[in-house]
Amino acid sequence: MYRKIGNTEINPLHRASCHCGAVELELTLPSGVENPRRCDCSICRRKGAIVASVKLDGIRIIKGAEVLKLYQFNTMTAKHYFCSICGVYTHHQRRSNPEEYGYNLGCLEGVNPFDLGDVVTNDGVNHPADRTP
Repeated sequence: MYRKIGNTEINPLHRASCHCGAVELELTLPSGVENPRRCDCSICRRKGAIVASVKLDGIRIIKGAEVLKLYQFNTMTAKHYFCSICGVYTHHQRRSNPEEYGYNLGCLEGVNPFDLGDVVTNDGVNHPADRTP
């Protein structure tokens, strides 16, 4: 759990935005940044973001819902959202826990995700939902 990343205090209500500012989110982070991680699945390898999780009611789109685009693939369970103007991935509804969103730590205002140091990598290549019984 991180209540401070670098010199930035992670407030219980924290703003996040895409690169161009067309999309703004308000995140409810009562315990700060929890479970920061990378993933090595096919989409996460390509987007390269460090993500953390929040309950579904922990993200509120306050600007730009109309410019958010949805991308789904494979099991069509996860819902990946990105800005259609600048292309930045902002958040996704998780496949491994659909009751949570993963959000791009790089979108948090004032936060440099590289200040986290070493970040664990999840094994998304061998995700249990991809295994056949």
